[in-house]
Amino acid sequence: MKIGVIGTKGGWSSEKLADTVADKTGEERVLIGMEDVRLDLPSGNAYYNGHNLRDFDALIIKKIGSRYSPDLLDRLEVLRYLQERGLKIFSSAYSILRVLDRLSCTISLQLADIPMPPTTITESVDQALVAMAEYGEAVFKPLYTSKARGMFILKDGPEARKAIEAYKAENPIMYIQKTIELGDLDLGIAFLGGEYLTTYARCKTNGAWNTTTESGGKYRSYEPSPDIIELARKAQSRFNLDFTCVDVAITDDGPFVFEVSAFGGFRGIQETSGIDAAARYVEYVMEKCR
Repeated sequence: MKIGVIGTKGGWSSEKLADTVADKTGEERVLIGMEDVRLDLPSGNAYYNGHNLRDFDALIIKKIGSRYSPDLLDRLEVLRYLQERGLKIFSSAYSILRVLDRLSCTISLQLADIPMPPTTITESVDQALVAMAEYGEAVFKPLYTSKARGMFILKDGPEARKAIEAYKAENPIMYIQKTIELGDLDLGIAFLGGEYLTTYARCKTNGAWNTTTESGGKYRSYEPSPDIIELARKAQSRFNLDFTCVDVAITDDGPFVFEVSAFGGFRGIQETSGIDAAARYVEYVMEKCR
């Protein structure tokens, strides 16, 4: 069985998944960077480093690029074309398109009545100031980002307009989310094929406002209540992803979902539960391809 991995060279999860595919299939290890793929529309073929991607039995998308941006949507369109031509892709390009953009993901979750922190979407500085007056303090989040990159916290006050105007210059559509009291951790709740796999916690270690590993957060094991698992299950079920982690915060007002990950990482799962999520994922894909 010939399976390729769409990922980033040097990325821990991408490299781990590519190694696991090679071990499980006994075939050549192929880690595909989308920046080096050529799609030939007349023939319907796509080429990478001497490979025609249509010759693979399946592709697994681990990462579509090293940094989130709207350009990644175009890379997904290339994969959507191949999928429409019969190539099996995990997770589906359609599914990833719906969660890669933070706004698209949020709208889908809100339509399903998934509890989230109060959020405002606007292109207007004046309307952003109205939201700030209501929230008191908020996190401004770029639509395409991960690990809290590009996010910042703003308090309502005399300097808010200037800060919002500067932010809007780089982010015309502003995603503004009221800050909530997180405590010292939030959760990554993992699902494979829609079935619950495990949960890990990301814990603050240095007073940072977020728990991401980029800001010094550390992983530890965590056993959530059945209600929290069910909430995460409902959230991820809106997107039909083959593998994902749902980010959940535990607050005094109950659990809130932050997002459903387009890709989901393996390291936190392995470090906290000992589960080899890459191996489980490859076995799942191989079974689906039989």
